[in-house]
Amino acid sequence: MKSKRQIQKESTRQKIIDTAYRIYAMEGFSASTARIAKEAGVSHGTVFAHFQSLNDLLECIIGEFQISLATEFHDMGESSASVSDFLDAHLKILMDHEEFYLRLITERSLLPEEVQYVYADHQSAIAHHFNLLLSREIKEGIVKEVPVHMLFNTWLGMIHYYLWNKDFFSPDEPVLARYAGELKHTFISLITK
Repeated sequence: MKSKRQIQKESTRQKIIDTAYRIYAMEGFSASTARIAKEAGVSHGTVFAHFQSLNDLLECIIGEFQISLATEFHDMGESSASVSDFLDAHLKILMDHEEFYLRLITERSLLPEEVQYVYADHQSAIAHHFNLLLSREIKEGIVKEVPVHMLFNTWLGMIHYYLWNKDFFSPDEPVLARYAGELKHTFISLITK
């Protein structure tokens, strides 16, 4: 059983994570840890009592986000889910986290190298599960015989293009909510026989 102190410590850590996630989504990854501490209602030192460095905090936040994606898709890869199911789940998660994901893909190259590896590792895991579904549907004759890595990259390319150009496509509302159906329909029509 956890002590009151352990529960409080975990609660404070989660508060810092949630606040950092929100701040980074709104302001970008250049937001300071002092800003995060102030917004979380903790001292600046408290941030570093829970995270040894800024990189640790960034790795935690990006890792948690990517793990939530990978977990969803791991279960799909092991089940009888279809590529269409995968696309729906991927779009839903990205829509739920659109601001953060947009910051992540536009500012990724500005992040420390170790943090970029966290993103890349988890993106690879997602691609692996998507590729399992694609390979199965290629064998079943549903999807065209195209290298599966190209199919995943094409899907991400479509999503990222709309996100990067949000100001053109949907300046006043979330772009994925507006175009999710069209993106999915177009991708499915491109890959199916």
